[in-house]
Amino acid sequence: MSLIVQKFGGSSVANKERVMNVARRIVDTYKNSNSVVVVVSAQGDTTDELIEKAKEITNSPSKREMDMLLSTGEQISISLLAMAIHELGYPAISLTGWQAGMNTDSSYSSARIGNIDVSRINKELDHKNIVIVAGFQGINRFDDITTLGRGGSDTTAVALAAALRADLCEIYTDVDGVYTADPRVVKTATKMDTVSYDEMLELASMGANVLHNRSVEMAKKYNVNLCVRSSLNNNPGTIVREVKDVEKMLVKGVAHDYDVARIALCDIEDKPGVAFRIFSLLSQKGINVDIILQSIGRENKKDISFTVTASNLENAVKILEDNKESIGFNEIKTRDTVAKVSIVGAGMVNNPGVAAKMFEALYEAGVNIHMISTSEIKVSVLISERNVEKAVNAIHDKFNLGN
Repeated sequence: MSLIVQKFGGSSVANKERVMNVARRIVDTYKNSNSVVVVVSAQGDTTDELIEKAKEITNSPSKREMDMLLSTGEQISISLLAMAIHELGYPAISLTGWQAGMNTDSSYSSARIGNIDVSRINKELDHKNIVIVAGFQGINRFDDITTLGRGGSDTTAVALAAALRADLCEIYTDVDGVYTADPRVVKTATKMDTVSYDEMLELASMGANVLHNRSVEMAKKYNVNLCVRSSLNNNPGTIVREVKDVEKMLVKGVAHDYDVARIALCDIEDKPGVAFRIFSLLSQKGINVDIILQSIGRENKKDISFTVTASNLENAVKILEDNKESIGFNEIKTRDTVAKVSIVGAGMVNNPGVAAKMFEALYEAGVNIHMISTSEIKVSVLISERNVEKAVNAIHDKFNLGN
């Protein structure tokens, strides 16, 4: 007998027909003599609708109360799914995050999982129940409900798979695996049979919206067997696993991300400690910085440019303006009409010329590069957002990823 954790996203349970479809899929897994734990997101646009309800009351709700509100979306999903499984004649029980033992810190709206007490889940599995757990939520030391932030249900599923030592964790979405590029943008994109944890982590971080990067980090850390599949068909999915031999591997995929903004601080005094001051200020406020570019300098002055998420732009600018005198810059320039395009491949570090080939593709497509960032398994460029589709297709074709 195997223990399988299955996660279904909001689109997979968006209406009655899809809830029944998911229930049948879960029952099929259960009938094959498997123990099954299911993690579910809120139905369809429920979370967005709850956020709008909050806005009807206030423009600045407390994060604690928002967690209280948003957690109800998953509770609707788990109870309906349990009812659907009962209707098919099989035993199921729904559990909220706190009932499932999901203990977190107290960072409301972006909580981190501290530990999981799986005793209740194991008790229900011993009673031959299919256990349906609310994703995206947990409980802190004050007995307050917390939510895990973006991608929280993926993280819940992988964390449970690790804690329960599950044989497999299946992530069901509205696509049937991980593609070499977004198939809505690149018509020749192909599904990958396997992808390494590191490659999947970079693809997720660079904008591929199949798995959240926090869940991939956890899967890698605890060596969770992960499979991305479609809830709408029975096609084989993409296996995410550790890959040992990367010498022959090249570019596996192209990702793009519109949630990017560029900030440039001009005429900063060229002396030690300035960069530390800038980025420590942003770090203290929880603002992550991605691509960084510093000019050589002129007349004891230099410019520093970097990217943040578009949603953090306004906050980042305010922090920097409030500390203008201590940082010592003359002018701050911003641009939010940019996007990031990245190539990812675990063997890139051992294959010279990969970056040059990417730049050649962009040159041939007439796409200008604003900033560049590289690592052992990725190359990212910042370009104008209007050129994203053209750039991604050009790079995908240059590396022959459609074949």
